[in-house]
Amino acid sequence: MSVEPLRLYFRYAGLSLRSQLEYPASFWMLAVSHFITCGIEFVGVVALFDRFGGLRGWTLPQACLFYGIVHVAFALAEAVGRGFDVFPNLLRSGDFDRLLLRPRSTALQVAAQECQLMRVGRFAQGLGVLLWGASRVGVEWSLPNAALILLAVLGGACLFYGLFVLQATLAFWTIESLEVMNTMTYGGTETGQYPLTVYRPWFRRFFTFVVPLACMNYLPVNAVLGRLDPFGMPVLVQWAAPLAGVVFLVAALQCWKLGVRHYRSTGS
Repeated sequence: MSVEPLRLYFRYAGLSLRSQLEYPASFWMLAVSHFITCGIEFVGVVALFDRFGGLRGWTLPQACLFYGIVHVAFALAEAVGRGFDVFPNLLRSGDFDRLLLRPRSTALQVAAQECQLMRVGRFAQGLGVLLWGASRVGVEWSLPNAALILLAVLGGACLFYGLFVLQATLAFWTIESLEVMNTMTYGGTETGQYPLTVYRPWFRRFFTFVVPLACMNYLPVNAVLGRLDPFGMPVLVQWAAPLAGVVFLVAALQCWKLGVRHYRSTGS
């Protein structure tokens, strides 16, 4: 596999990041505001557990593992997937036609349109909650456990990135971005903050087998904590679950190719 596309992507991304750091005060204000906003959301989670003491046998420190994994993963995906999030703007302006004329993958070019370094605020807040929760529940930082949590974060990032790609792909037919996709991207972070057992059966199945969010945090956290899954998922499946995020991203990129073939230009 050629490394030239990756080298080009990092060059584009570097230009985007350098442009954002041209105004360091603005960057830090945005990063801190994201940190504070996510912190306020976490206060709501704390208040919920303080009121009820636990959710279906899960304590606040244990739930912090869910919260931390999903927010760190989403921060990574949102930082590098912003180009797909704002892709409908390229369609409406007709600028996507220019990307088609270049001898490079359109997905690569869209992905490199914008990288948002300010998402470091959400990343730092989520990582802090994850480490605090892990220390409170006594997670053993063995190599397998550390690797599983890292894979869960990376798998989650792939999953959310795939959702951004699908959202952009639908715009080939709708031109505008569909708000229903936000229920699975931004709404997915809210869903992933809590154990899967608190949701109804149809909801659990959807976020396990259709949009495999449960494979990114619920199943790996069960494995790390040594808990038996009440839904009967084998331990081996819990350890391999984060790979579902990679599979989801690959499938989303295949859908993107179908969308590109369908594209007929806006006539702008």
